Amino acid sequence: MIAADFFKDQNDMLTGFRVTGHAGMADFGYDVCCASVSSAVMMAANTITEAFKLDAEVSVDENEIRLVMEQADENADKVIMGLLIHLYNISDEFPGHIKLKVG
Repeated sequence: MIAADFFKDQNDMLTGFRVTGHAGMADFGYDVCCASVSSAVMMAANTITEAFKLDAEVSVDENEIRLVMEQADENADKVIMGLLIHLYNISDEFPGHIKLKVG
């Protein structure tokens, strides 16, 4: 199962995310659900850090990627919201393979 946790600050702005796990639908490199999630997560992280040049702590480990903003930002909030919506849509396509949590 893929777990995606989204972080908010005291003003209810999204400030980061942590995505872990594997959908388990197919072997590594052949799992369409995992590929969809991975691509969306990398797009969000790269948009925040490279396109907007915002300060964010990004870590990538085996089966985990984490992005945490140094401080809340309106553009980052929108990008992270877009990722959250996209992952909800992917979870609808692949029921039981993605768990989302916002808090």
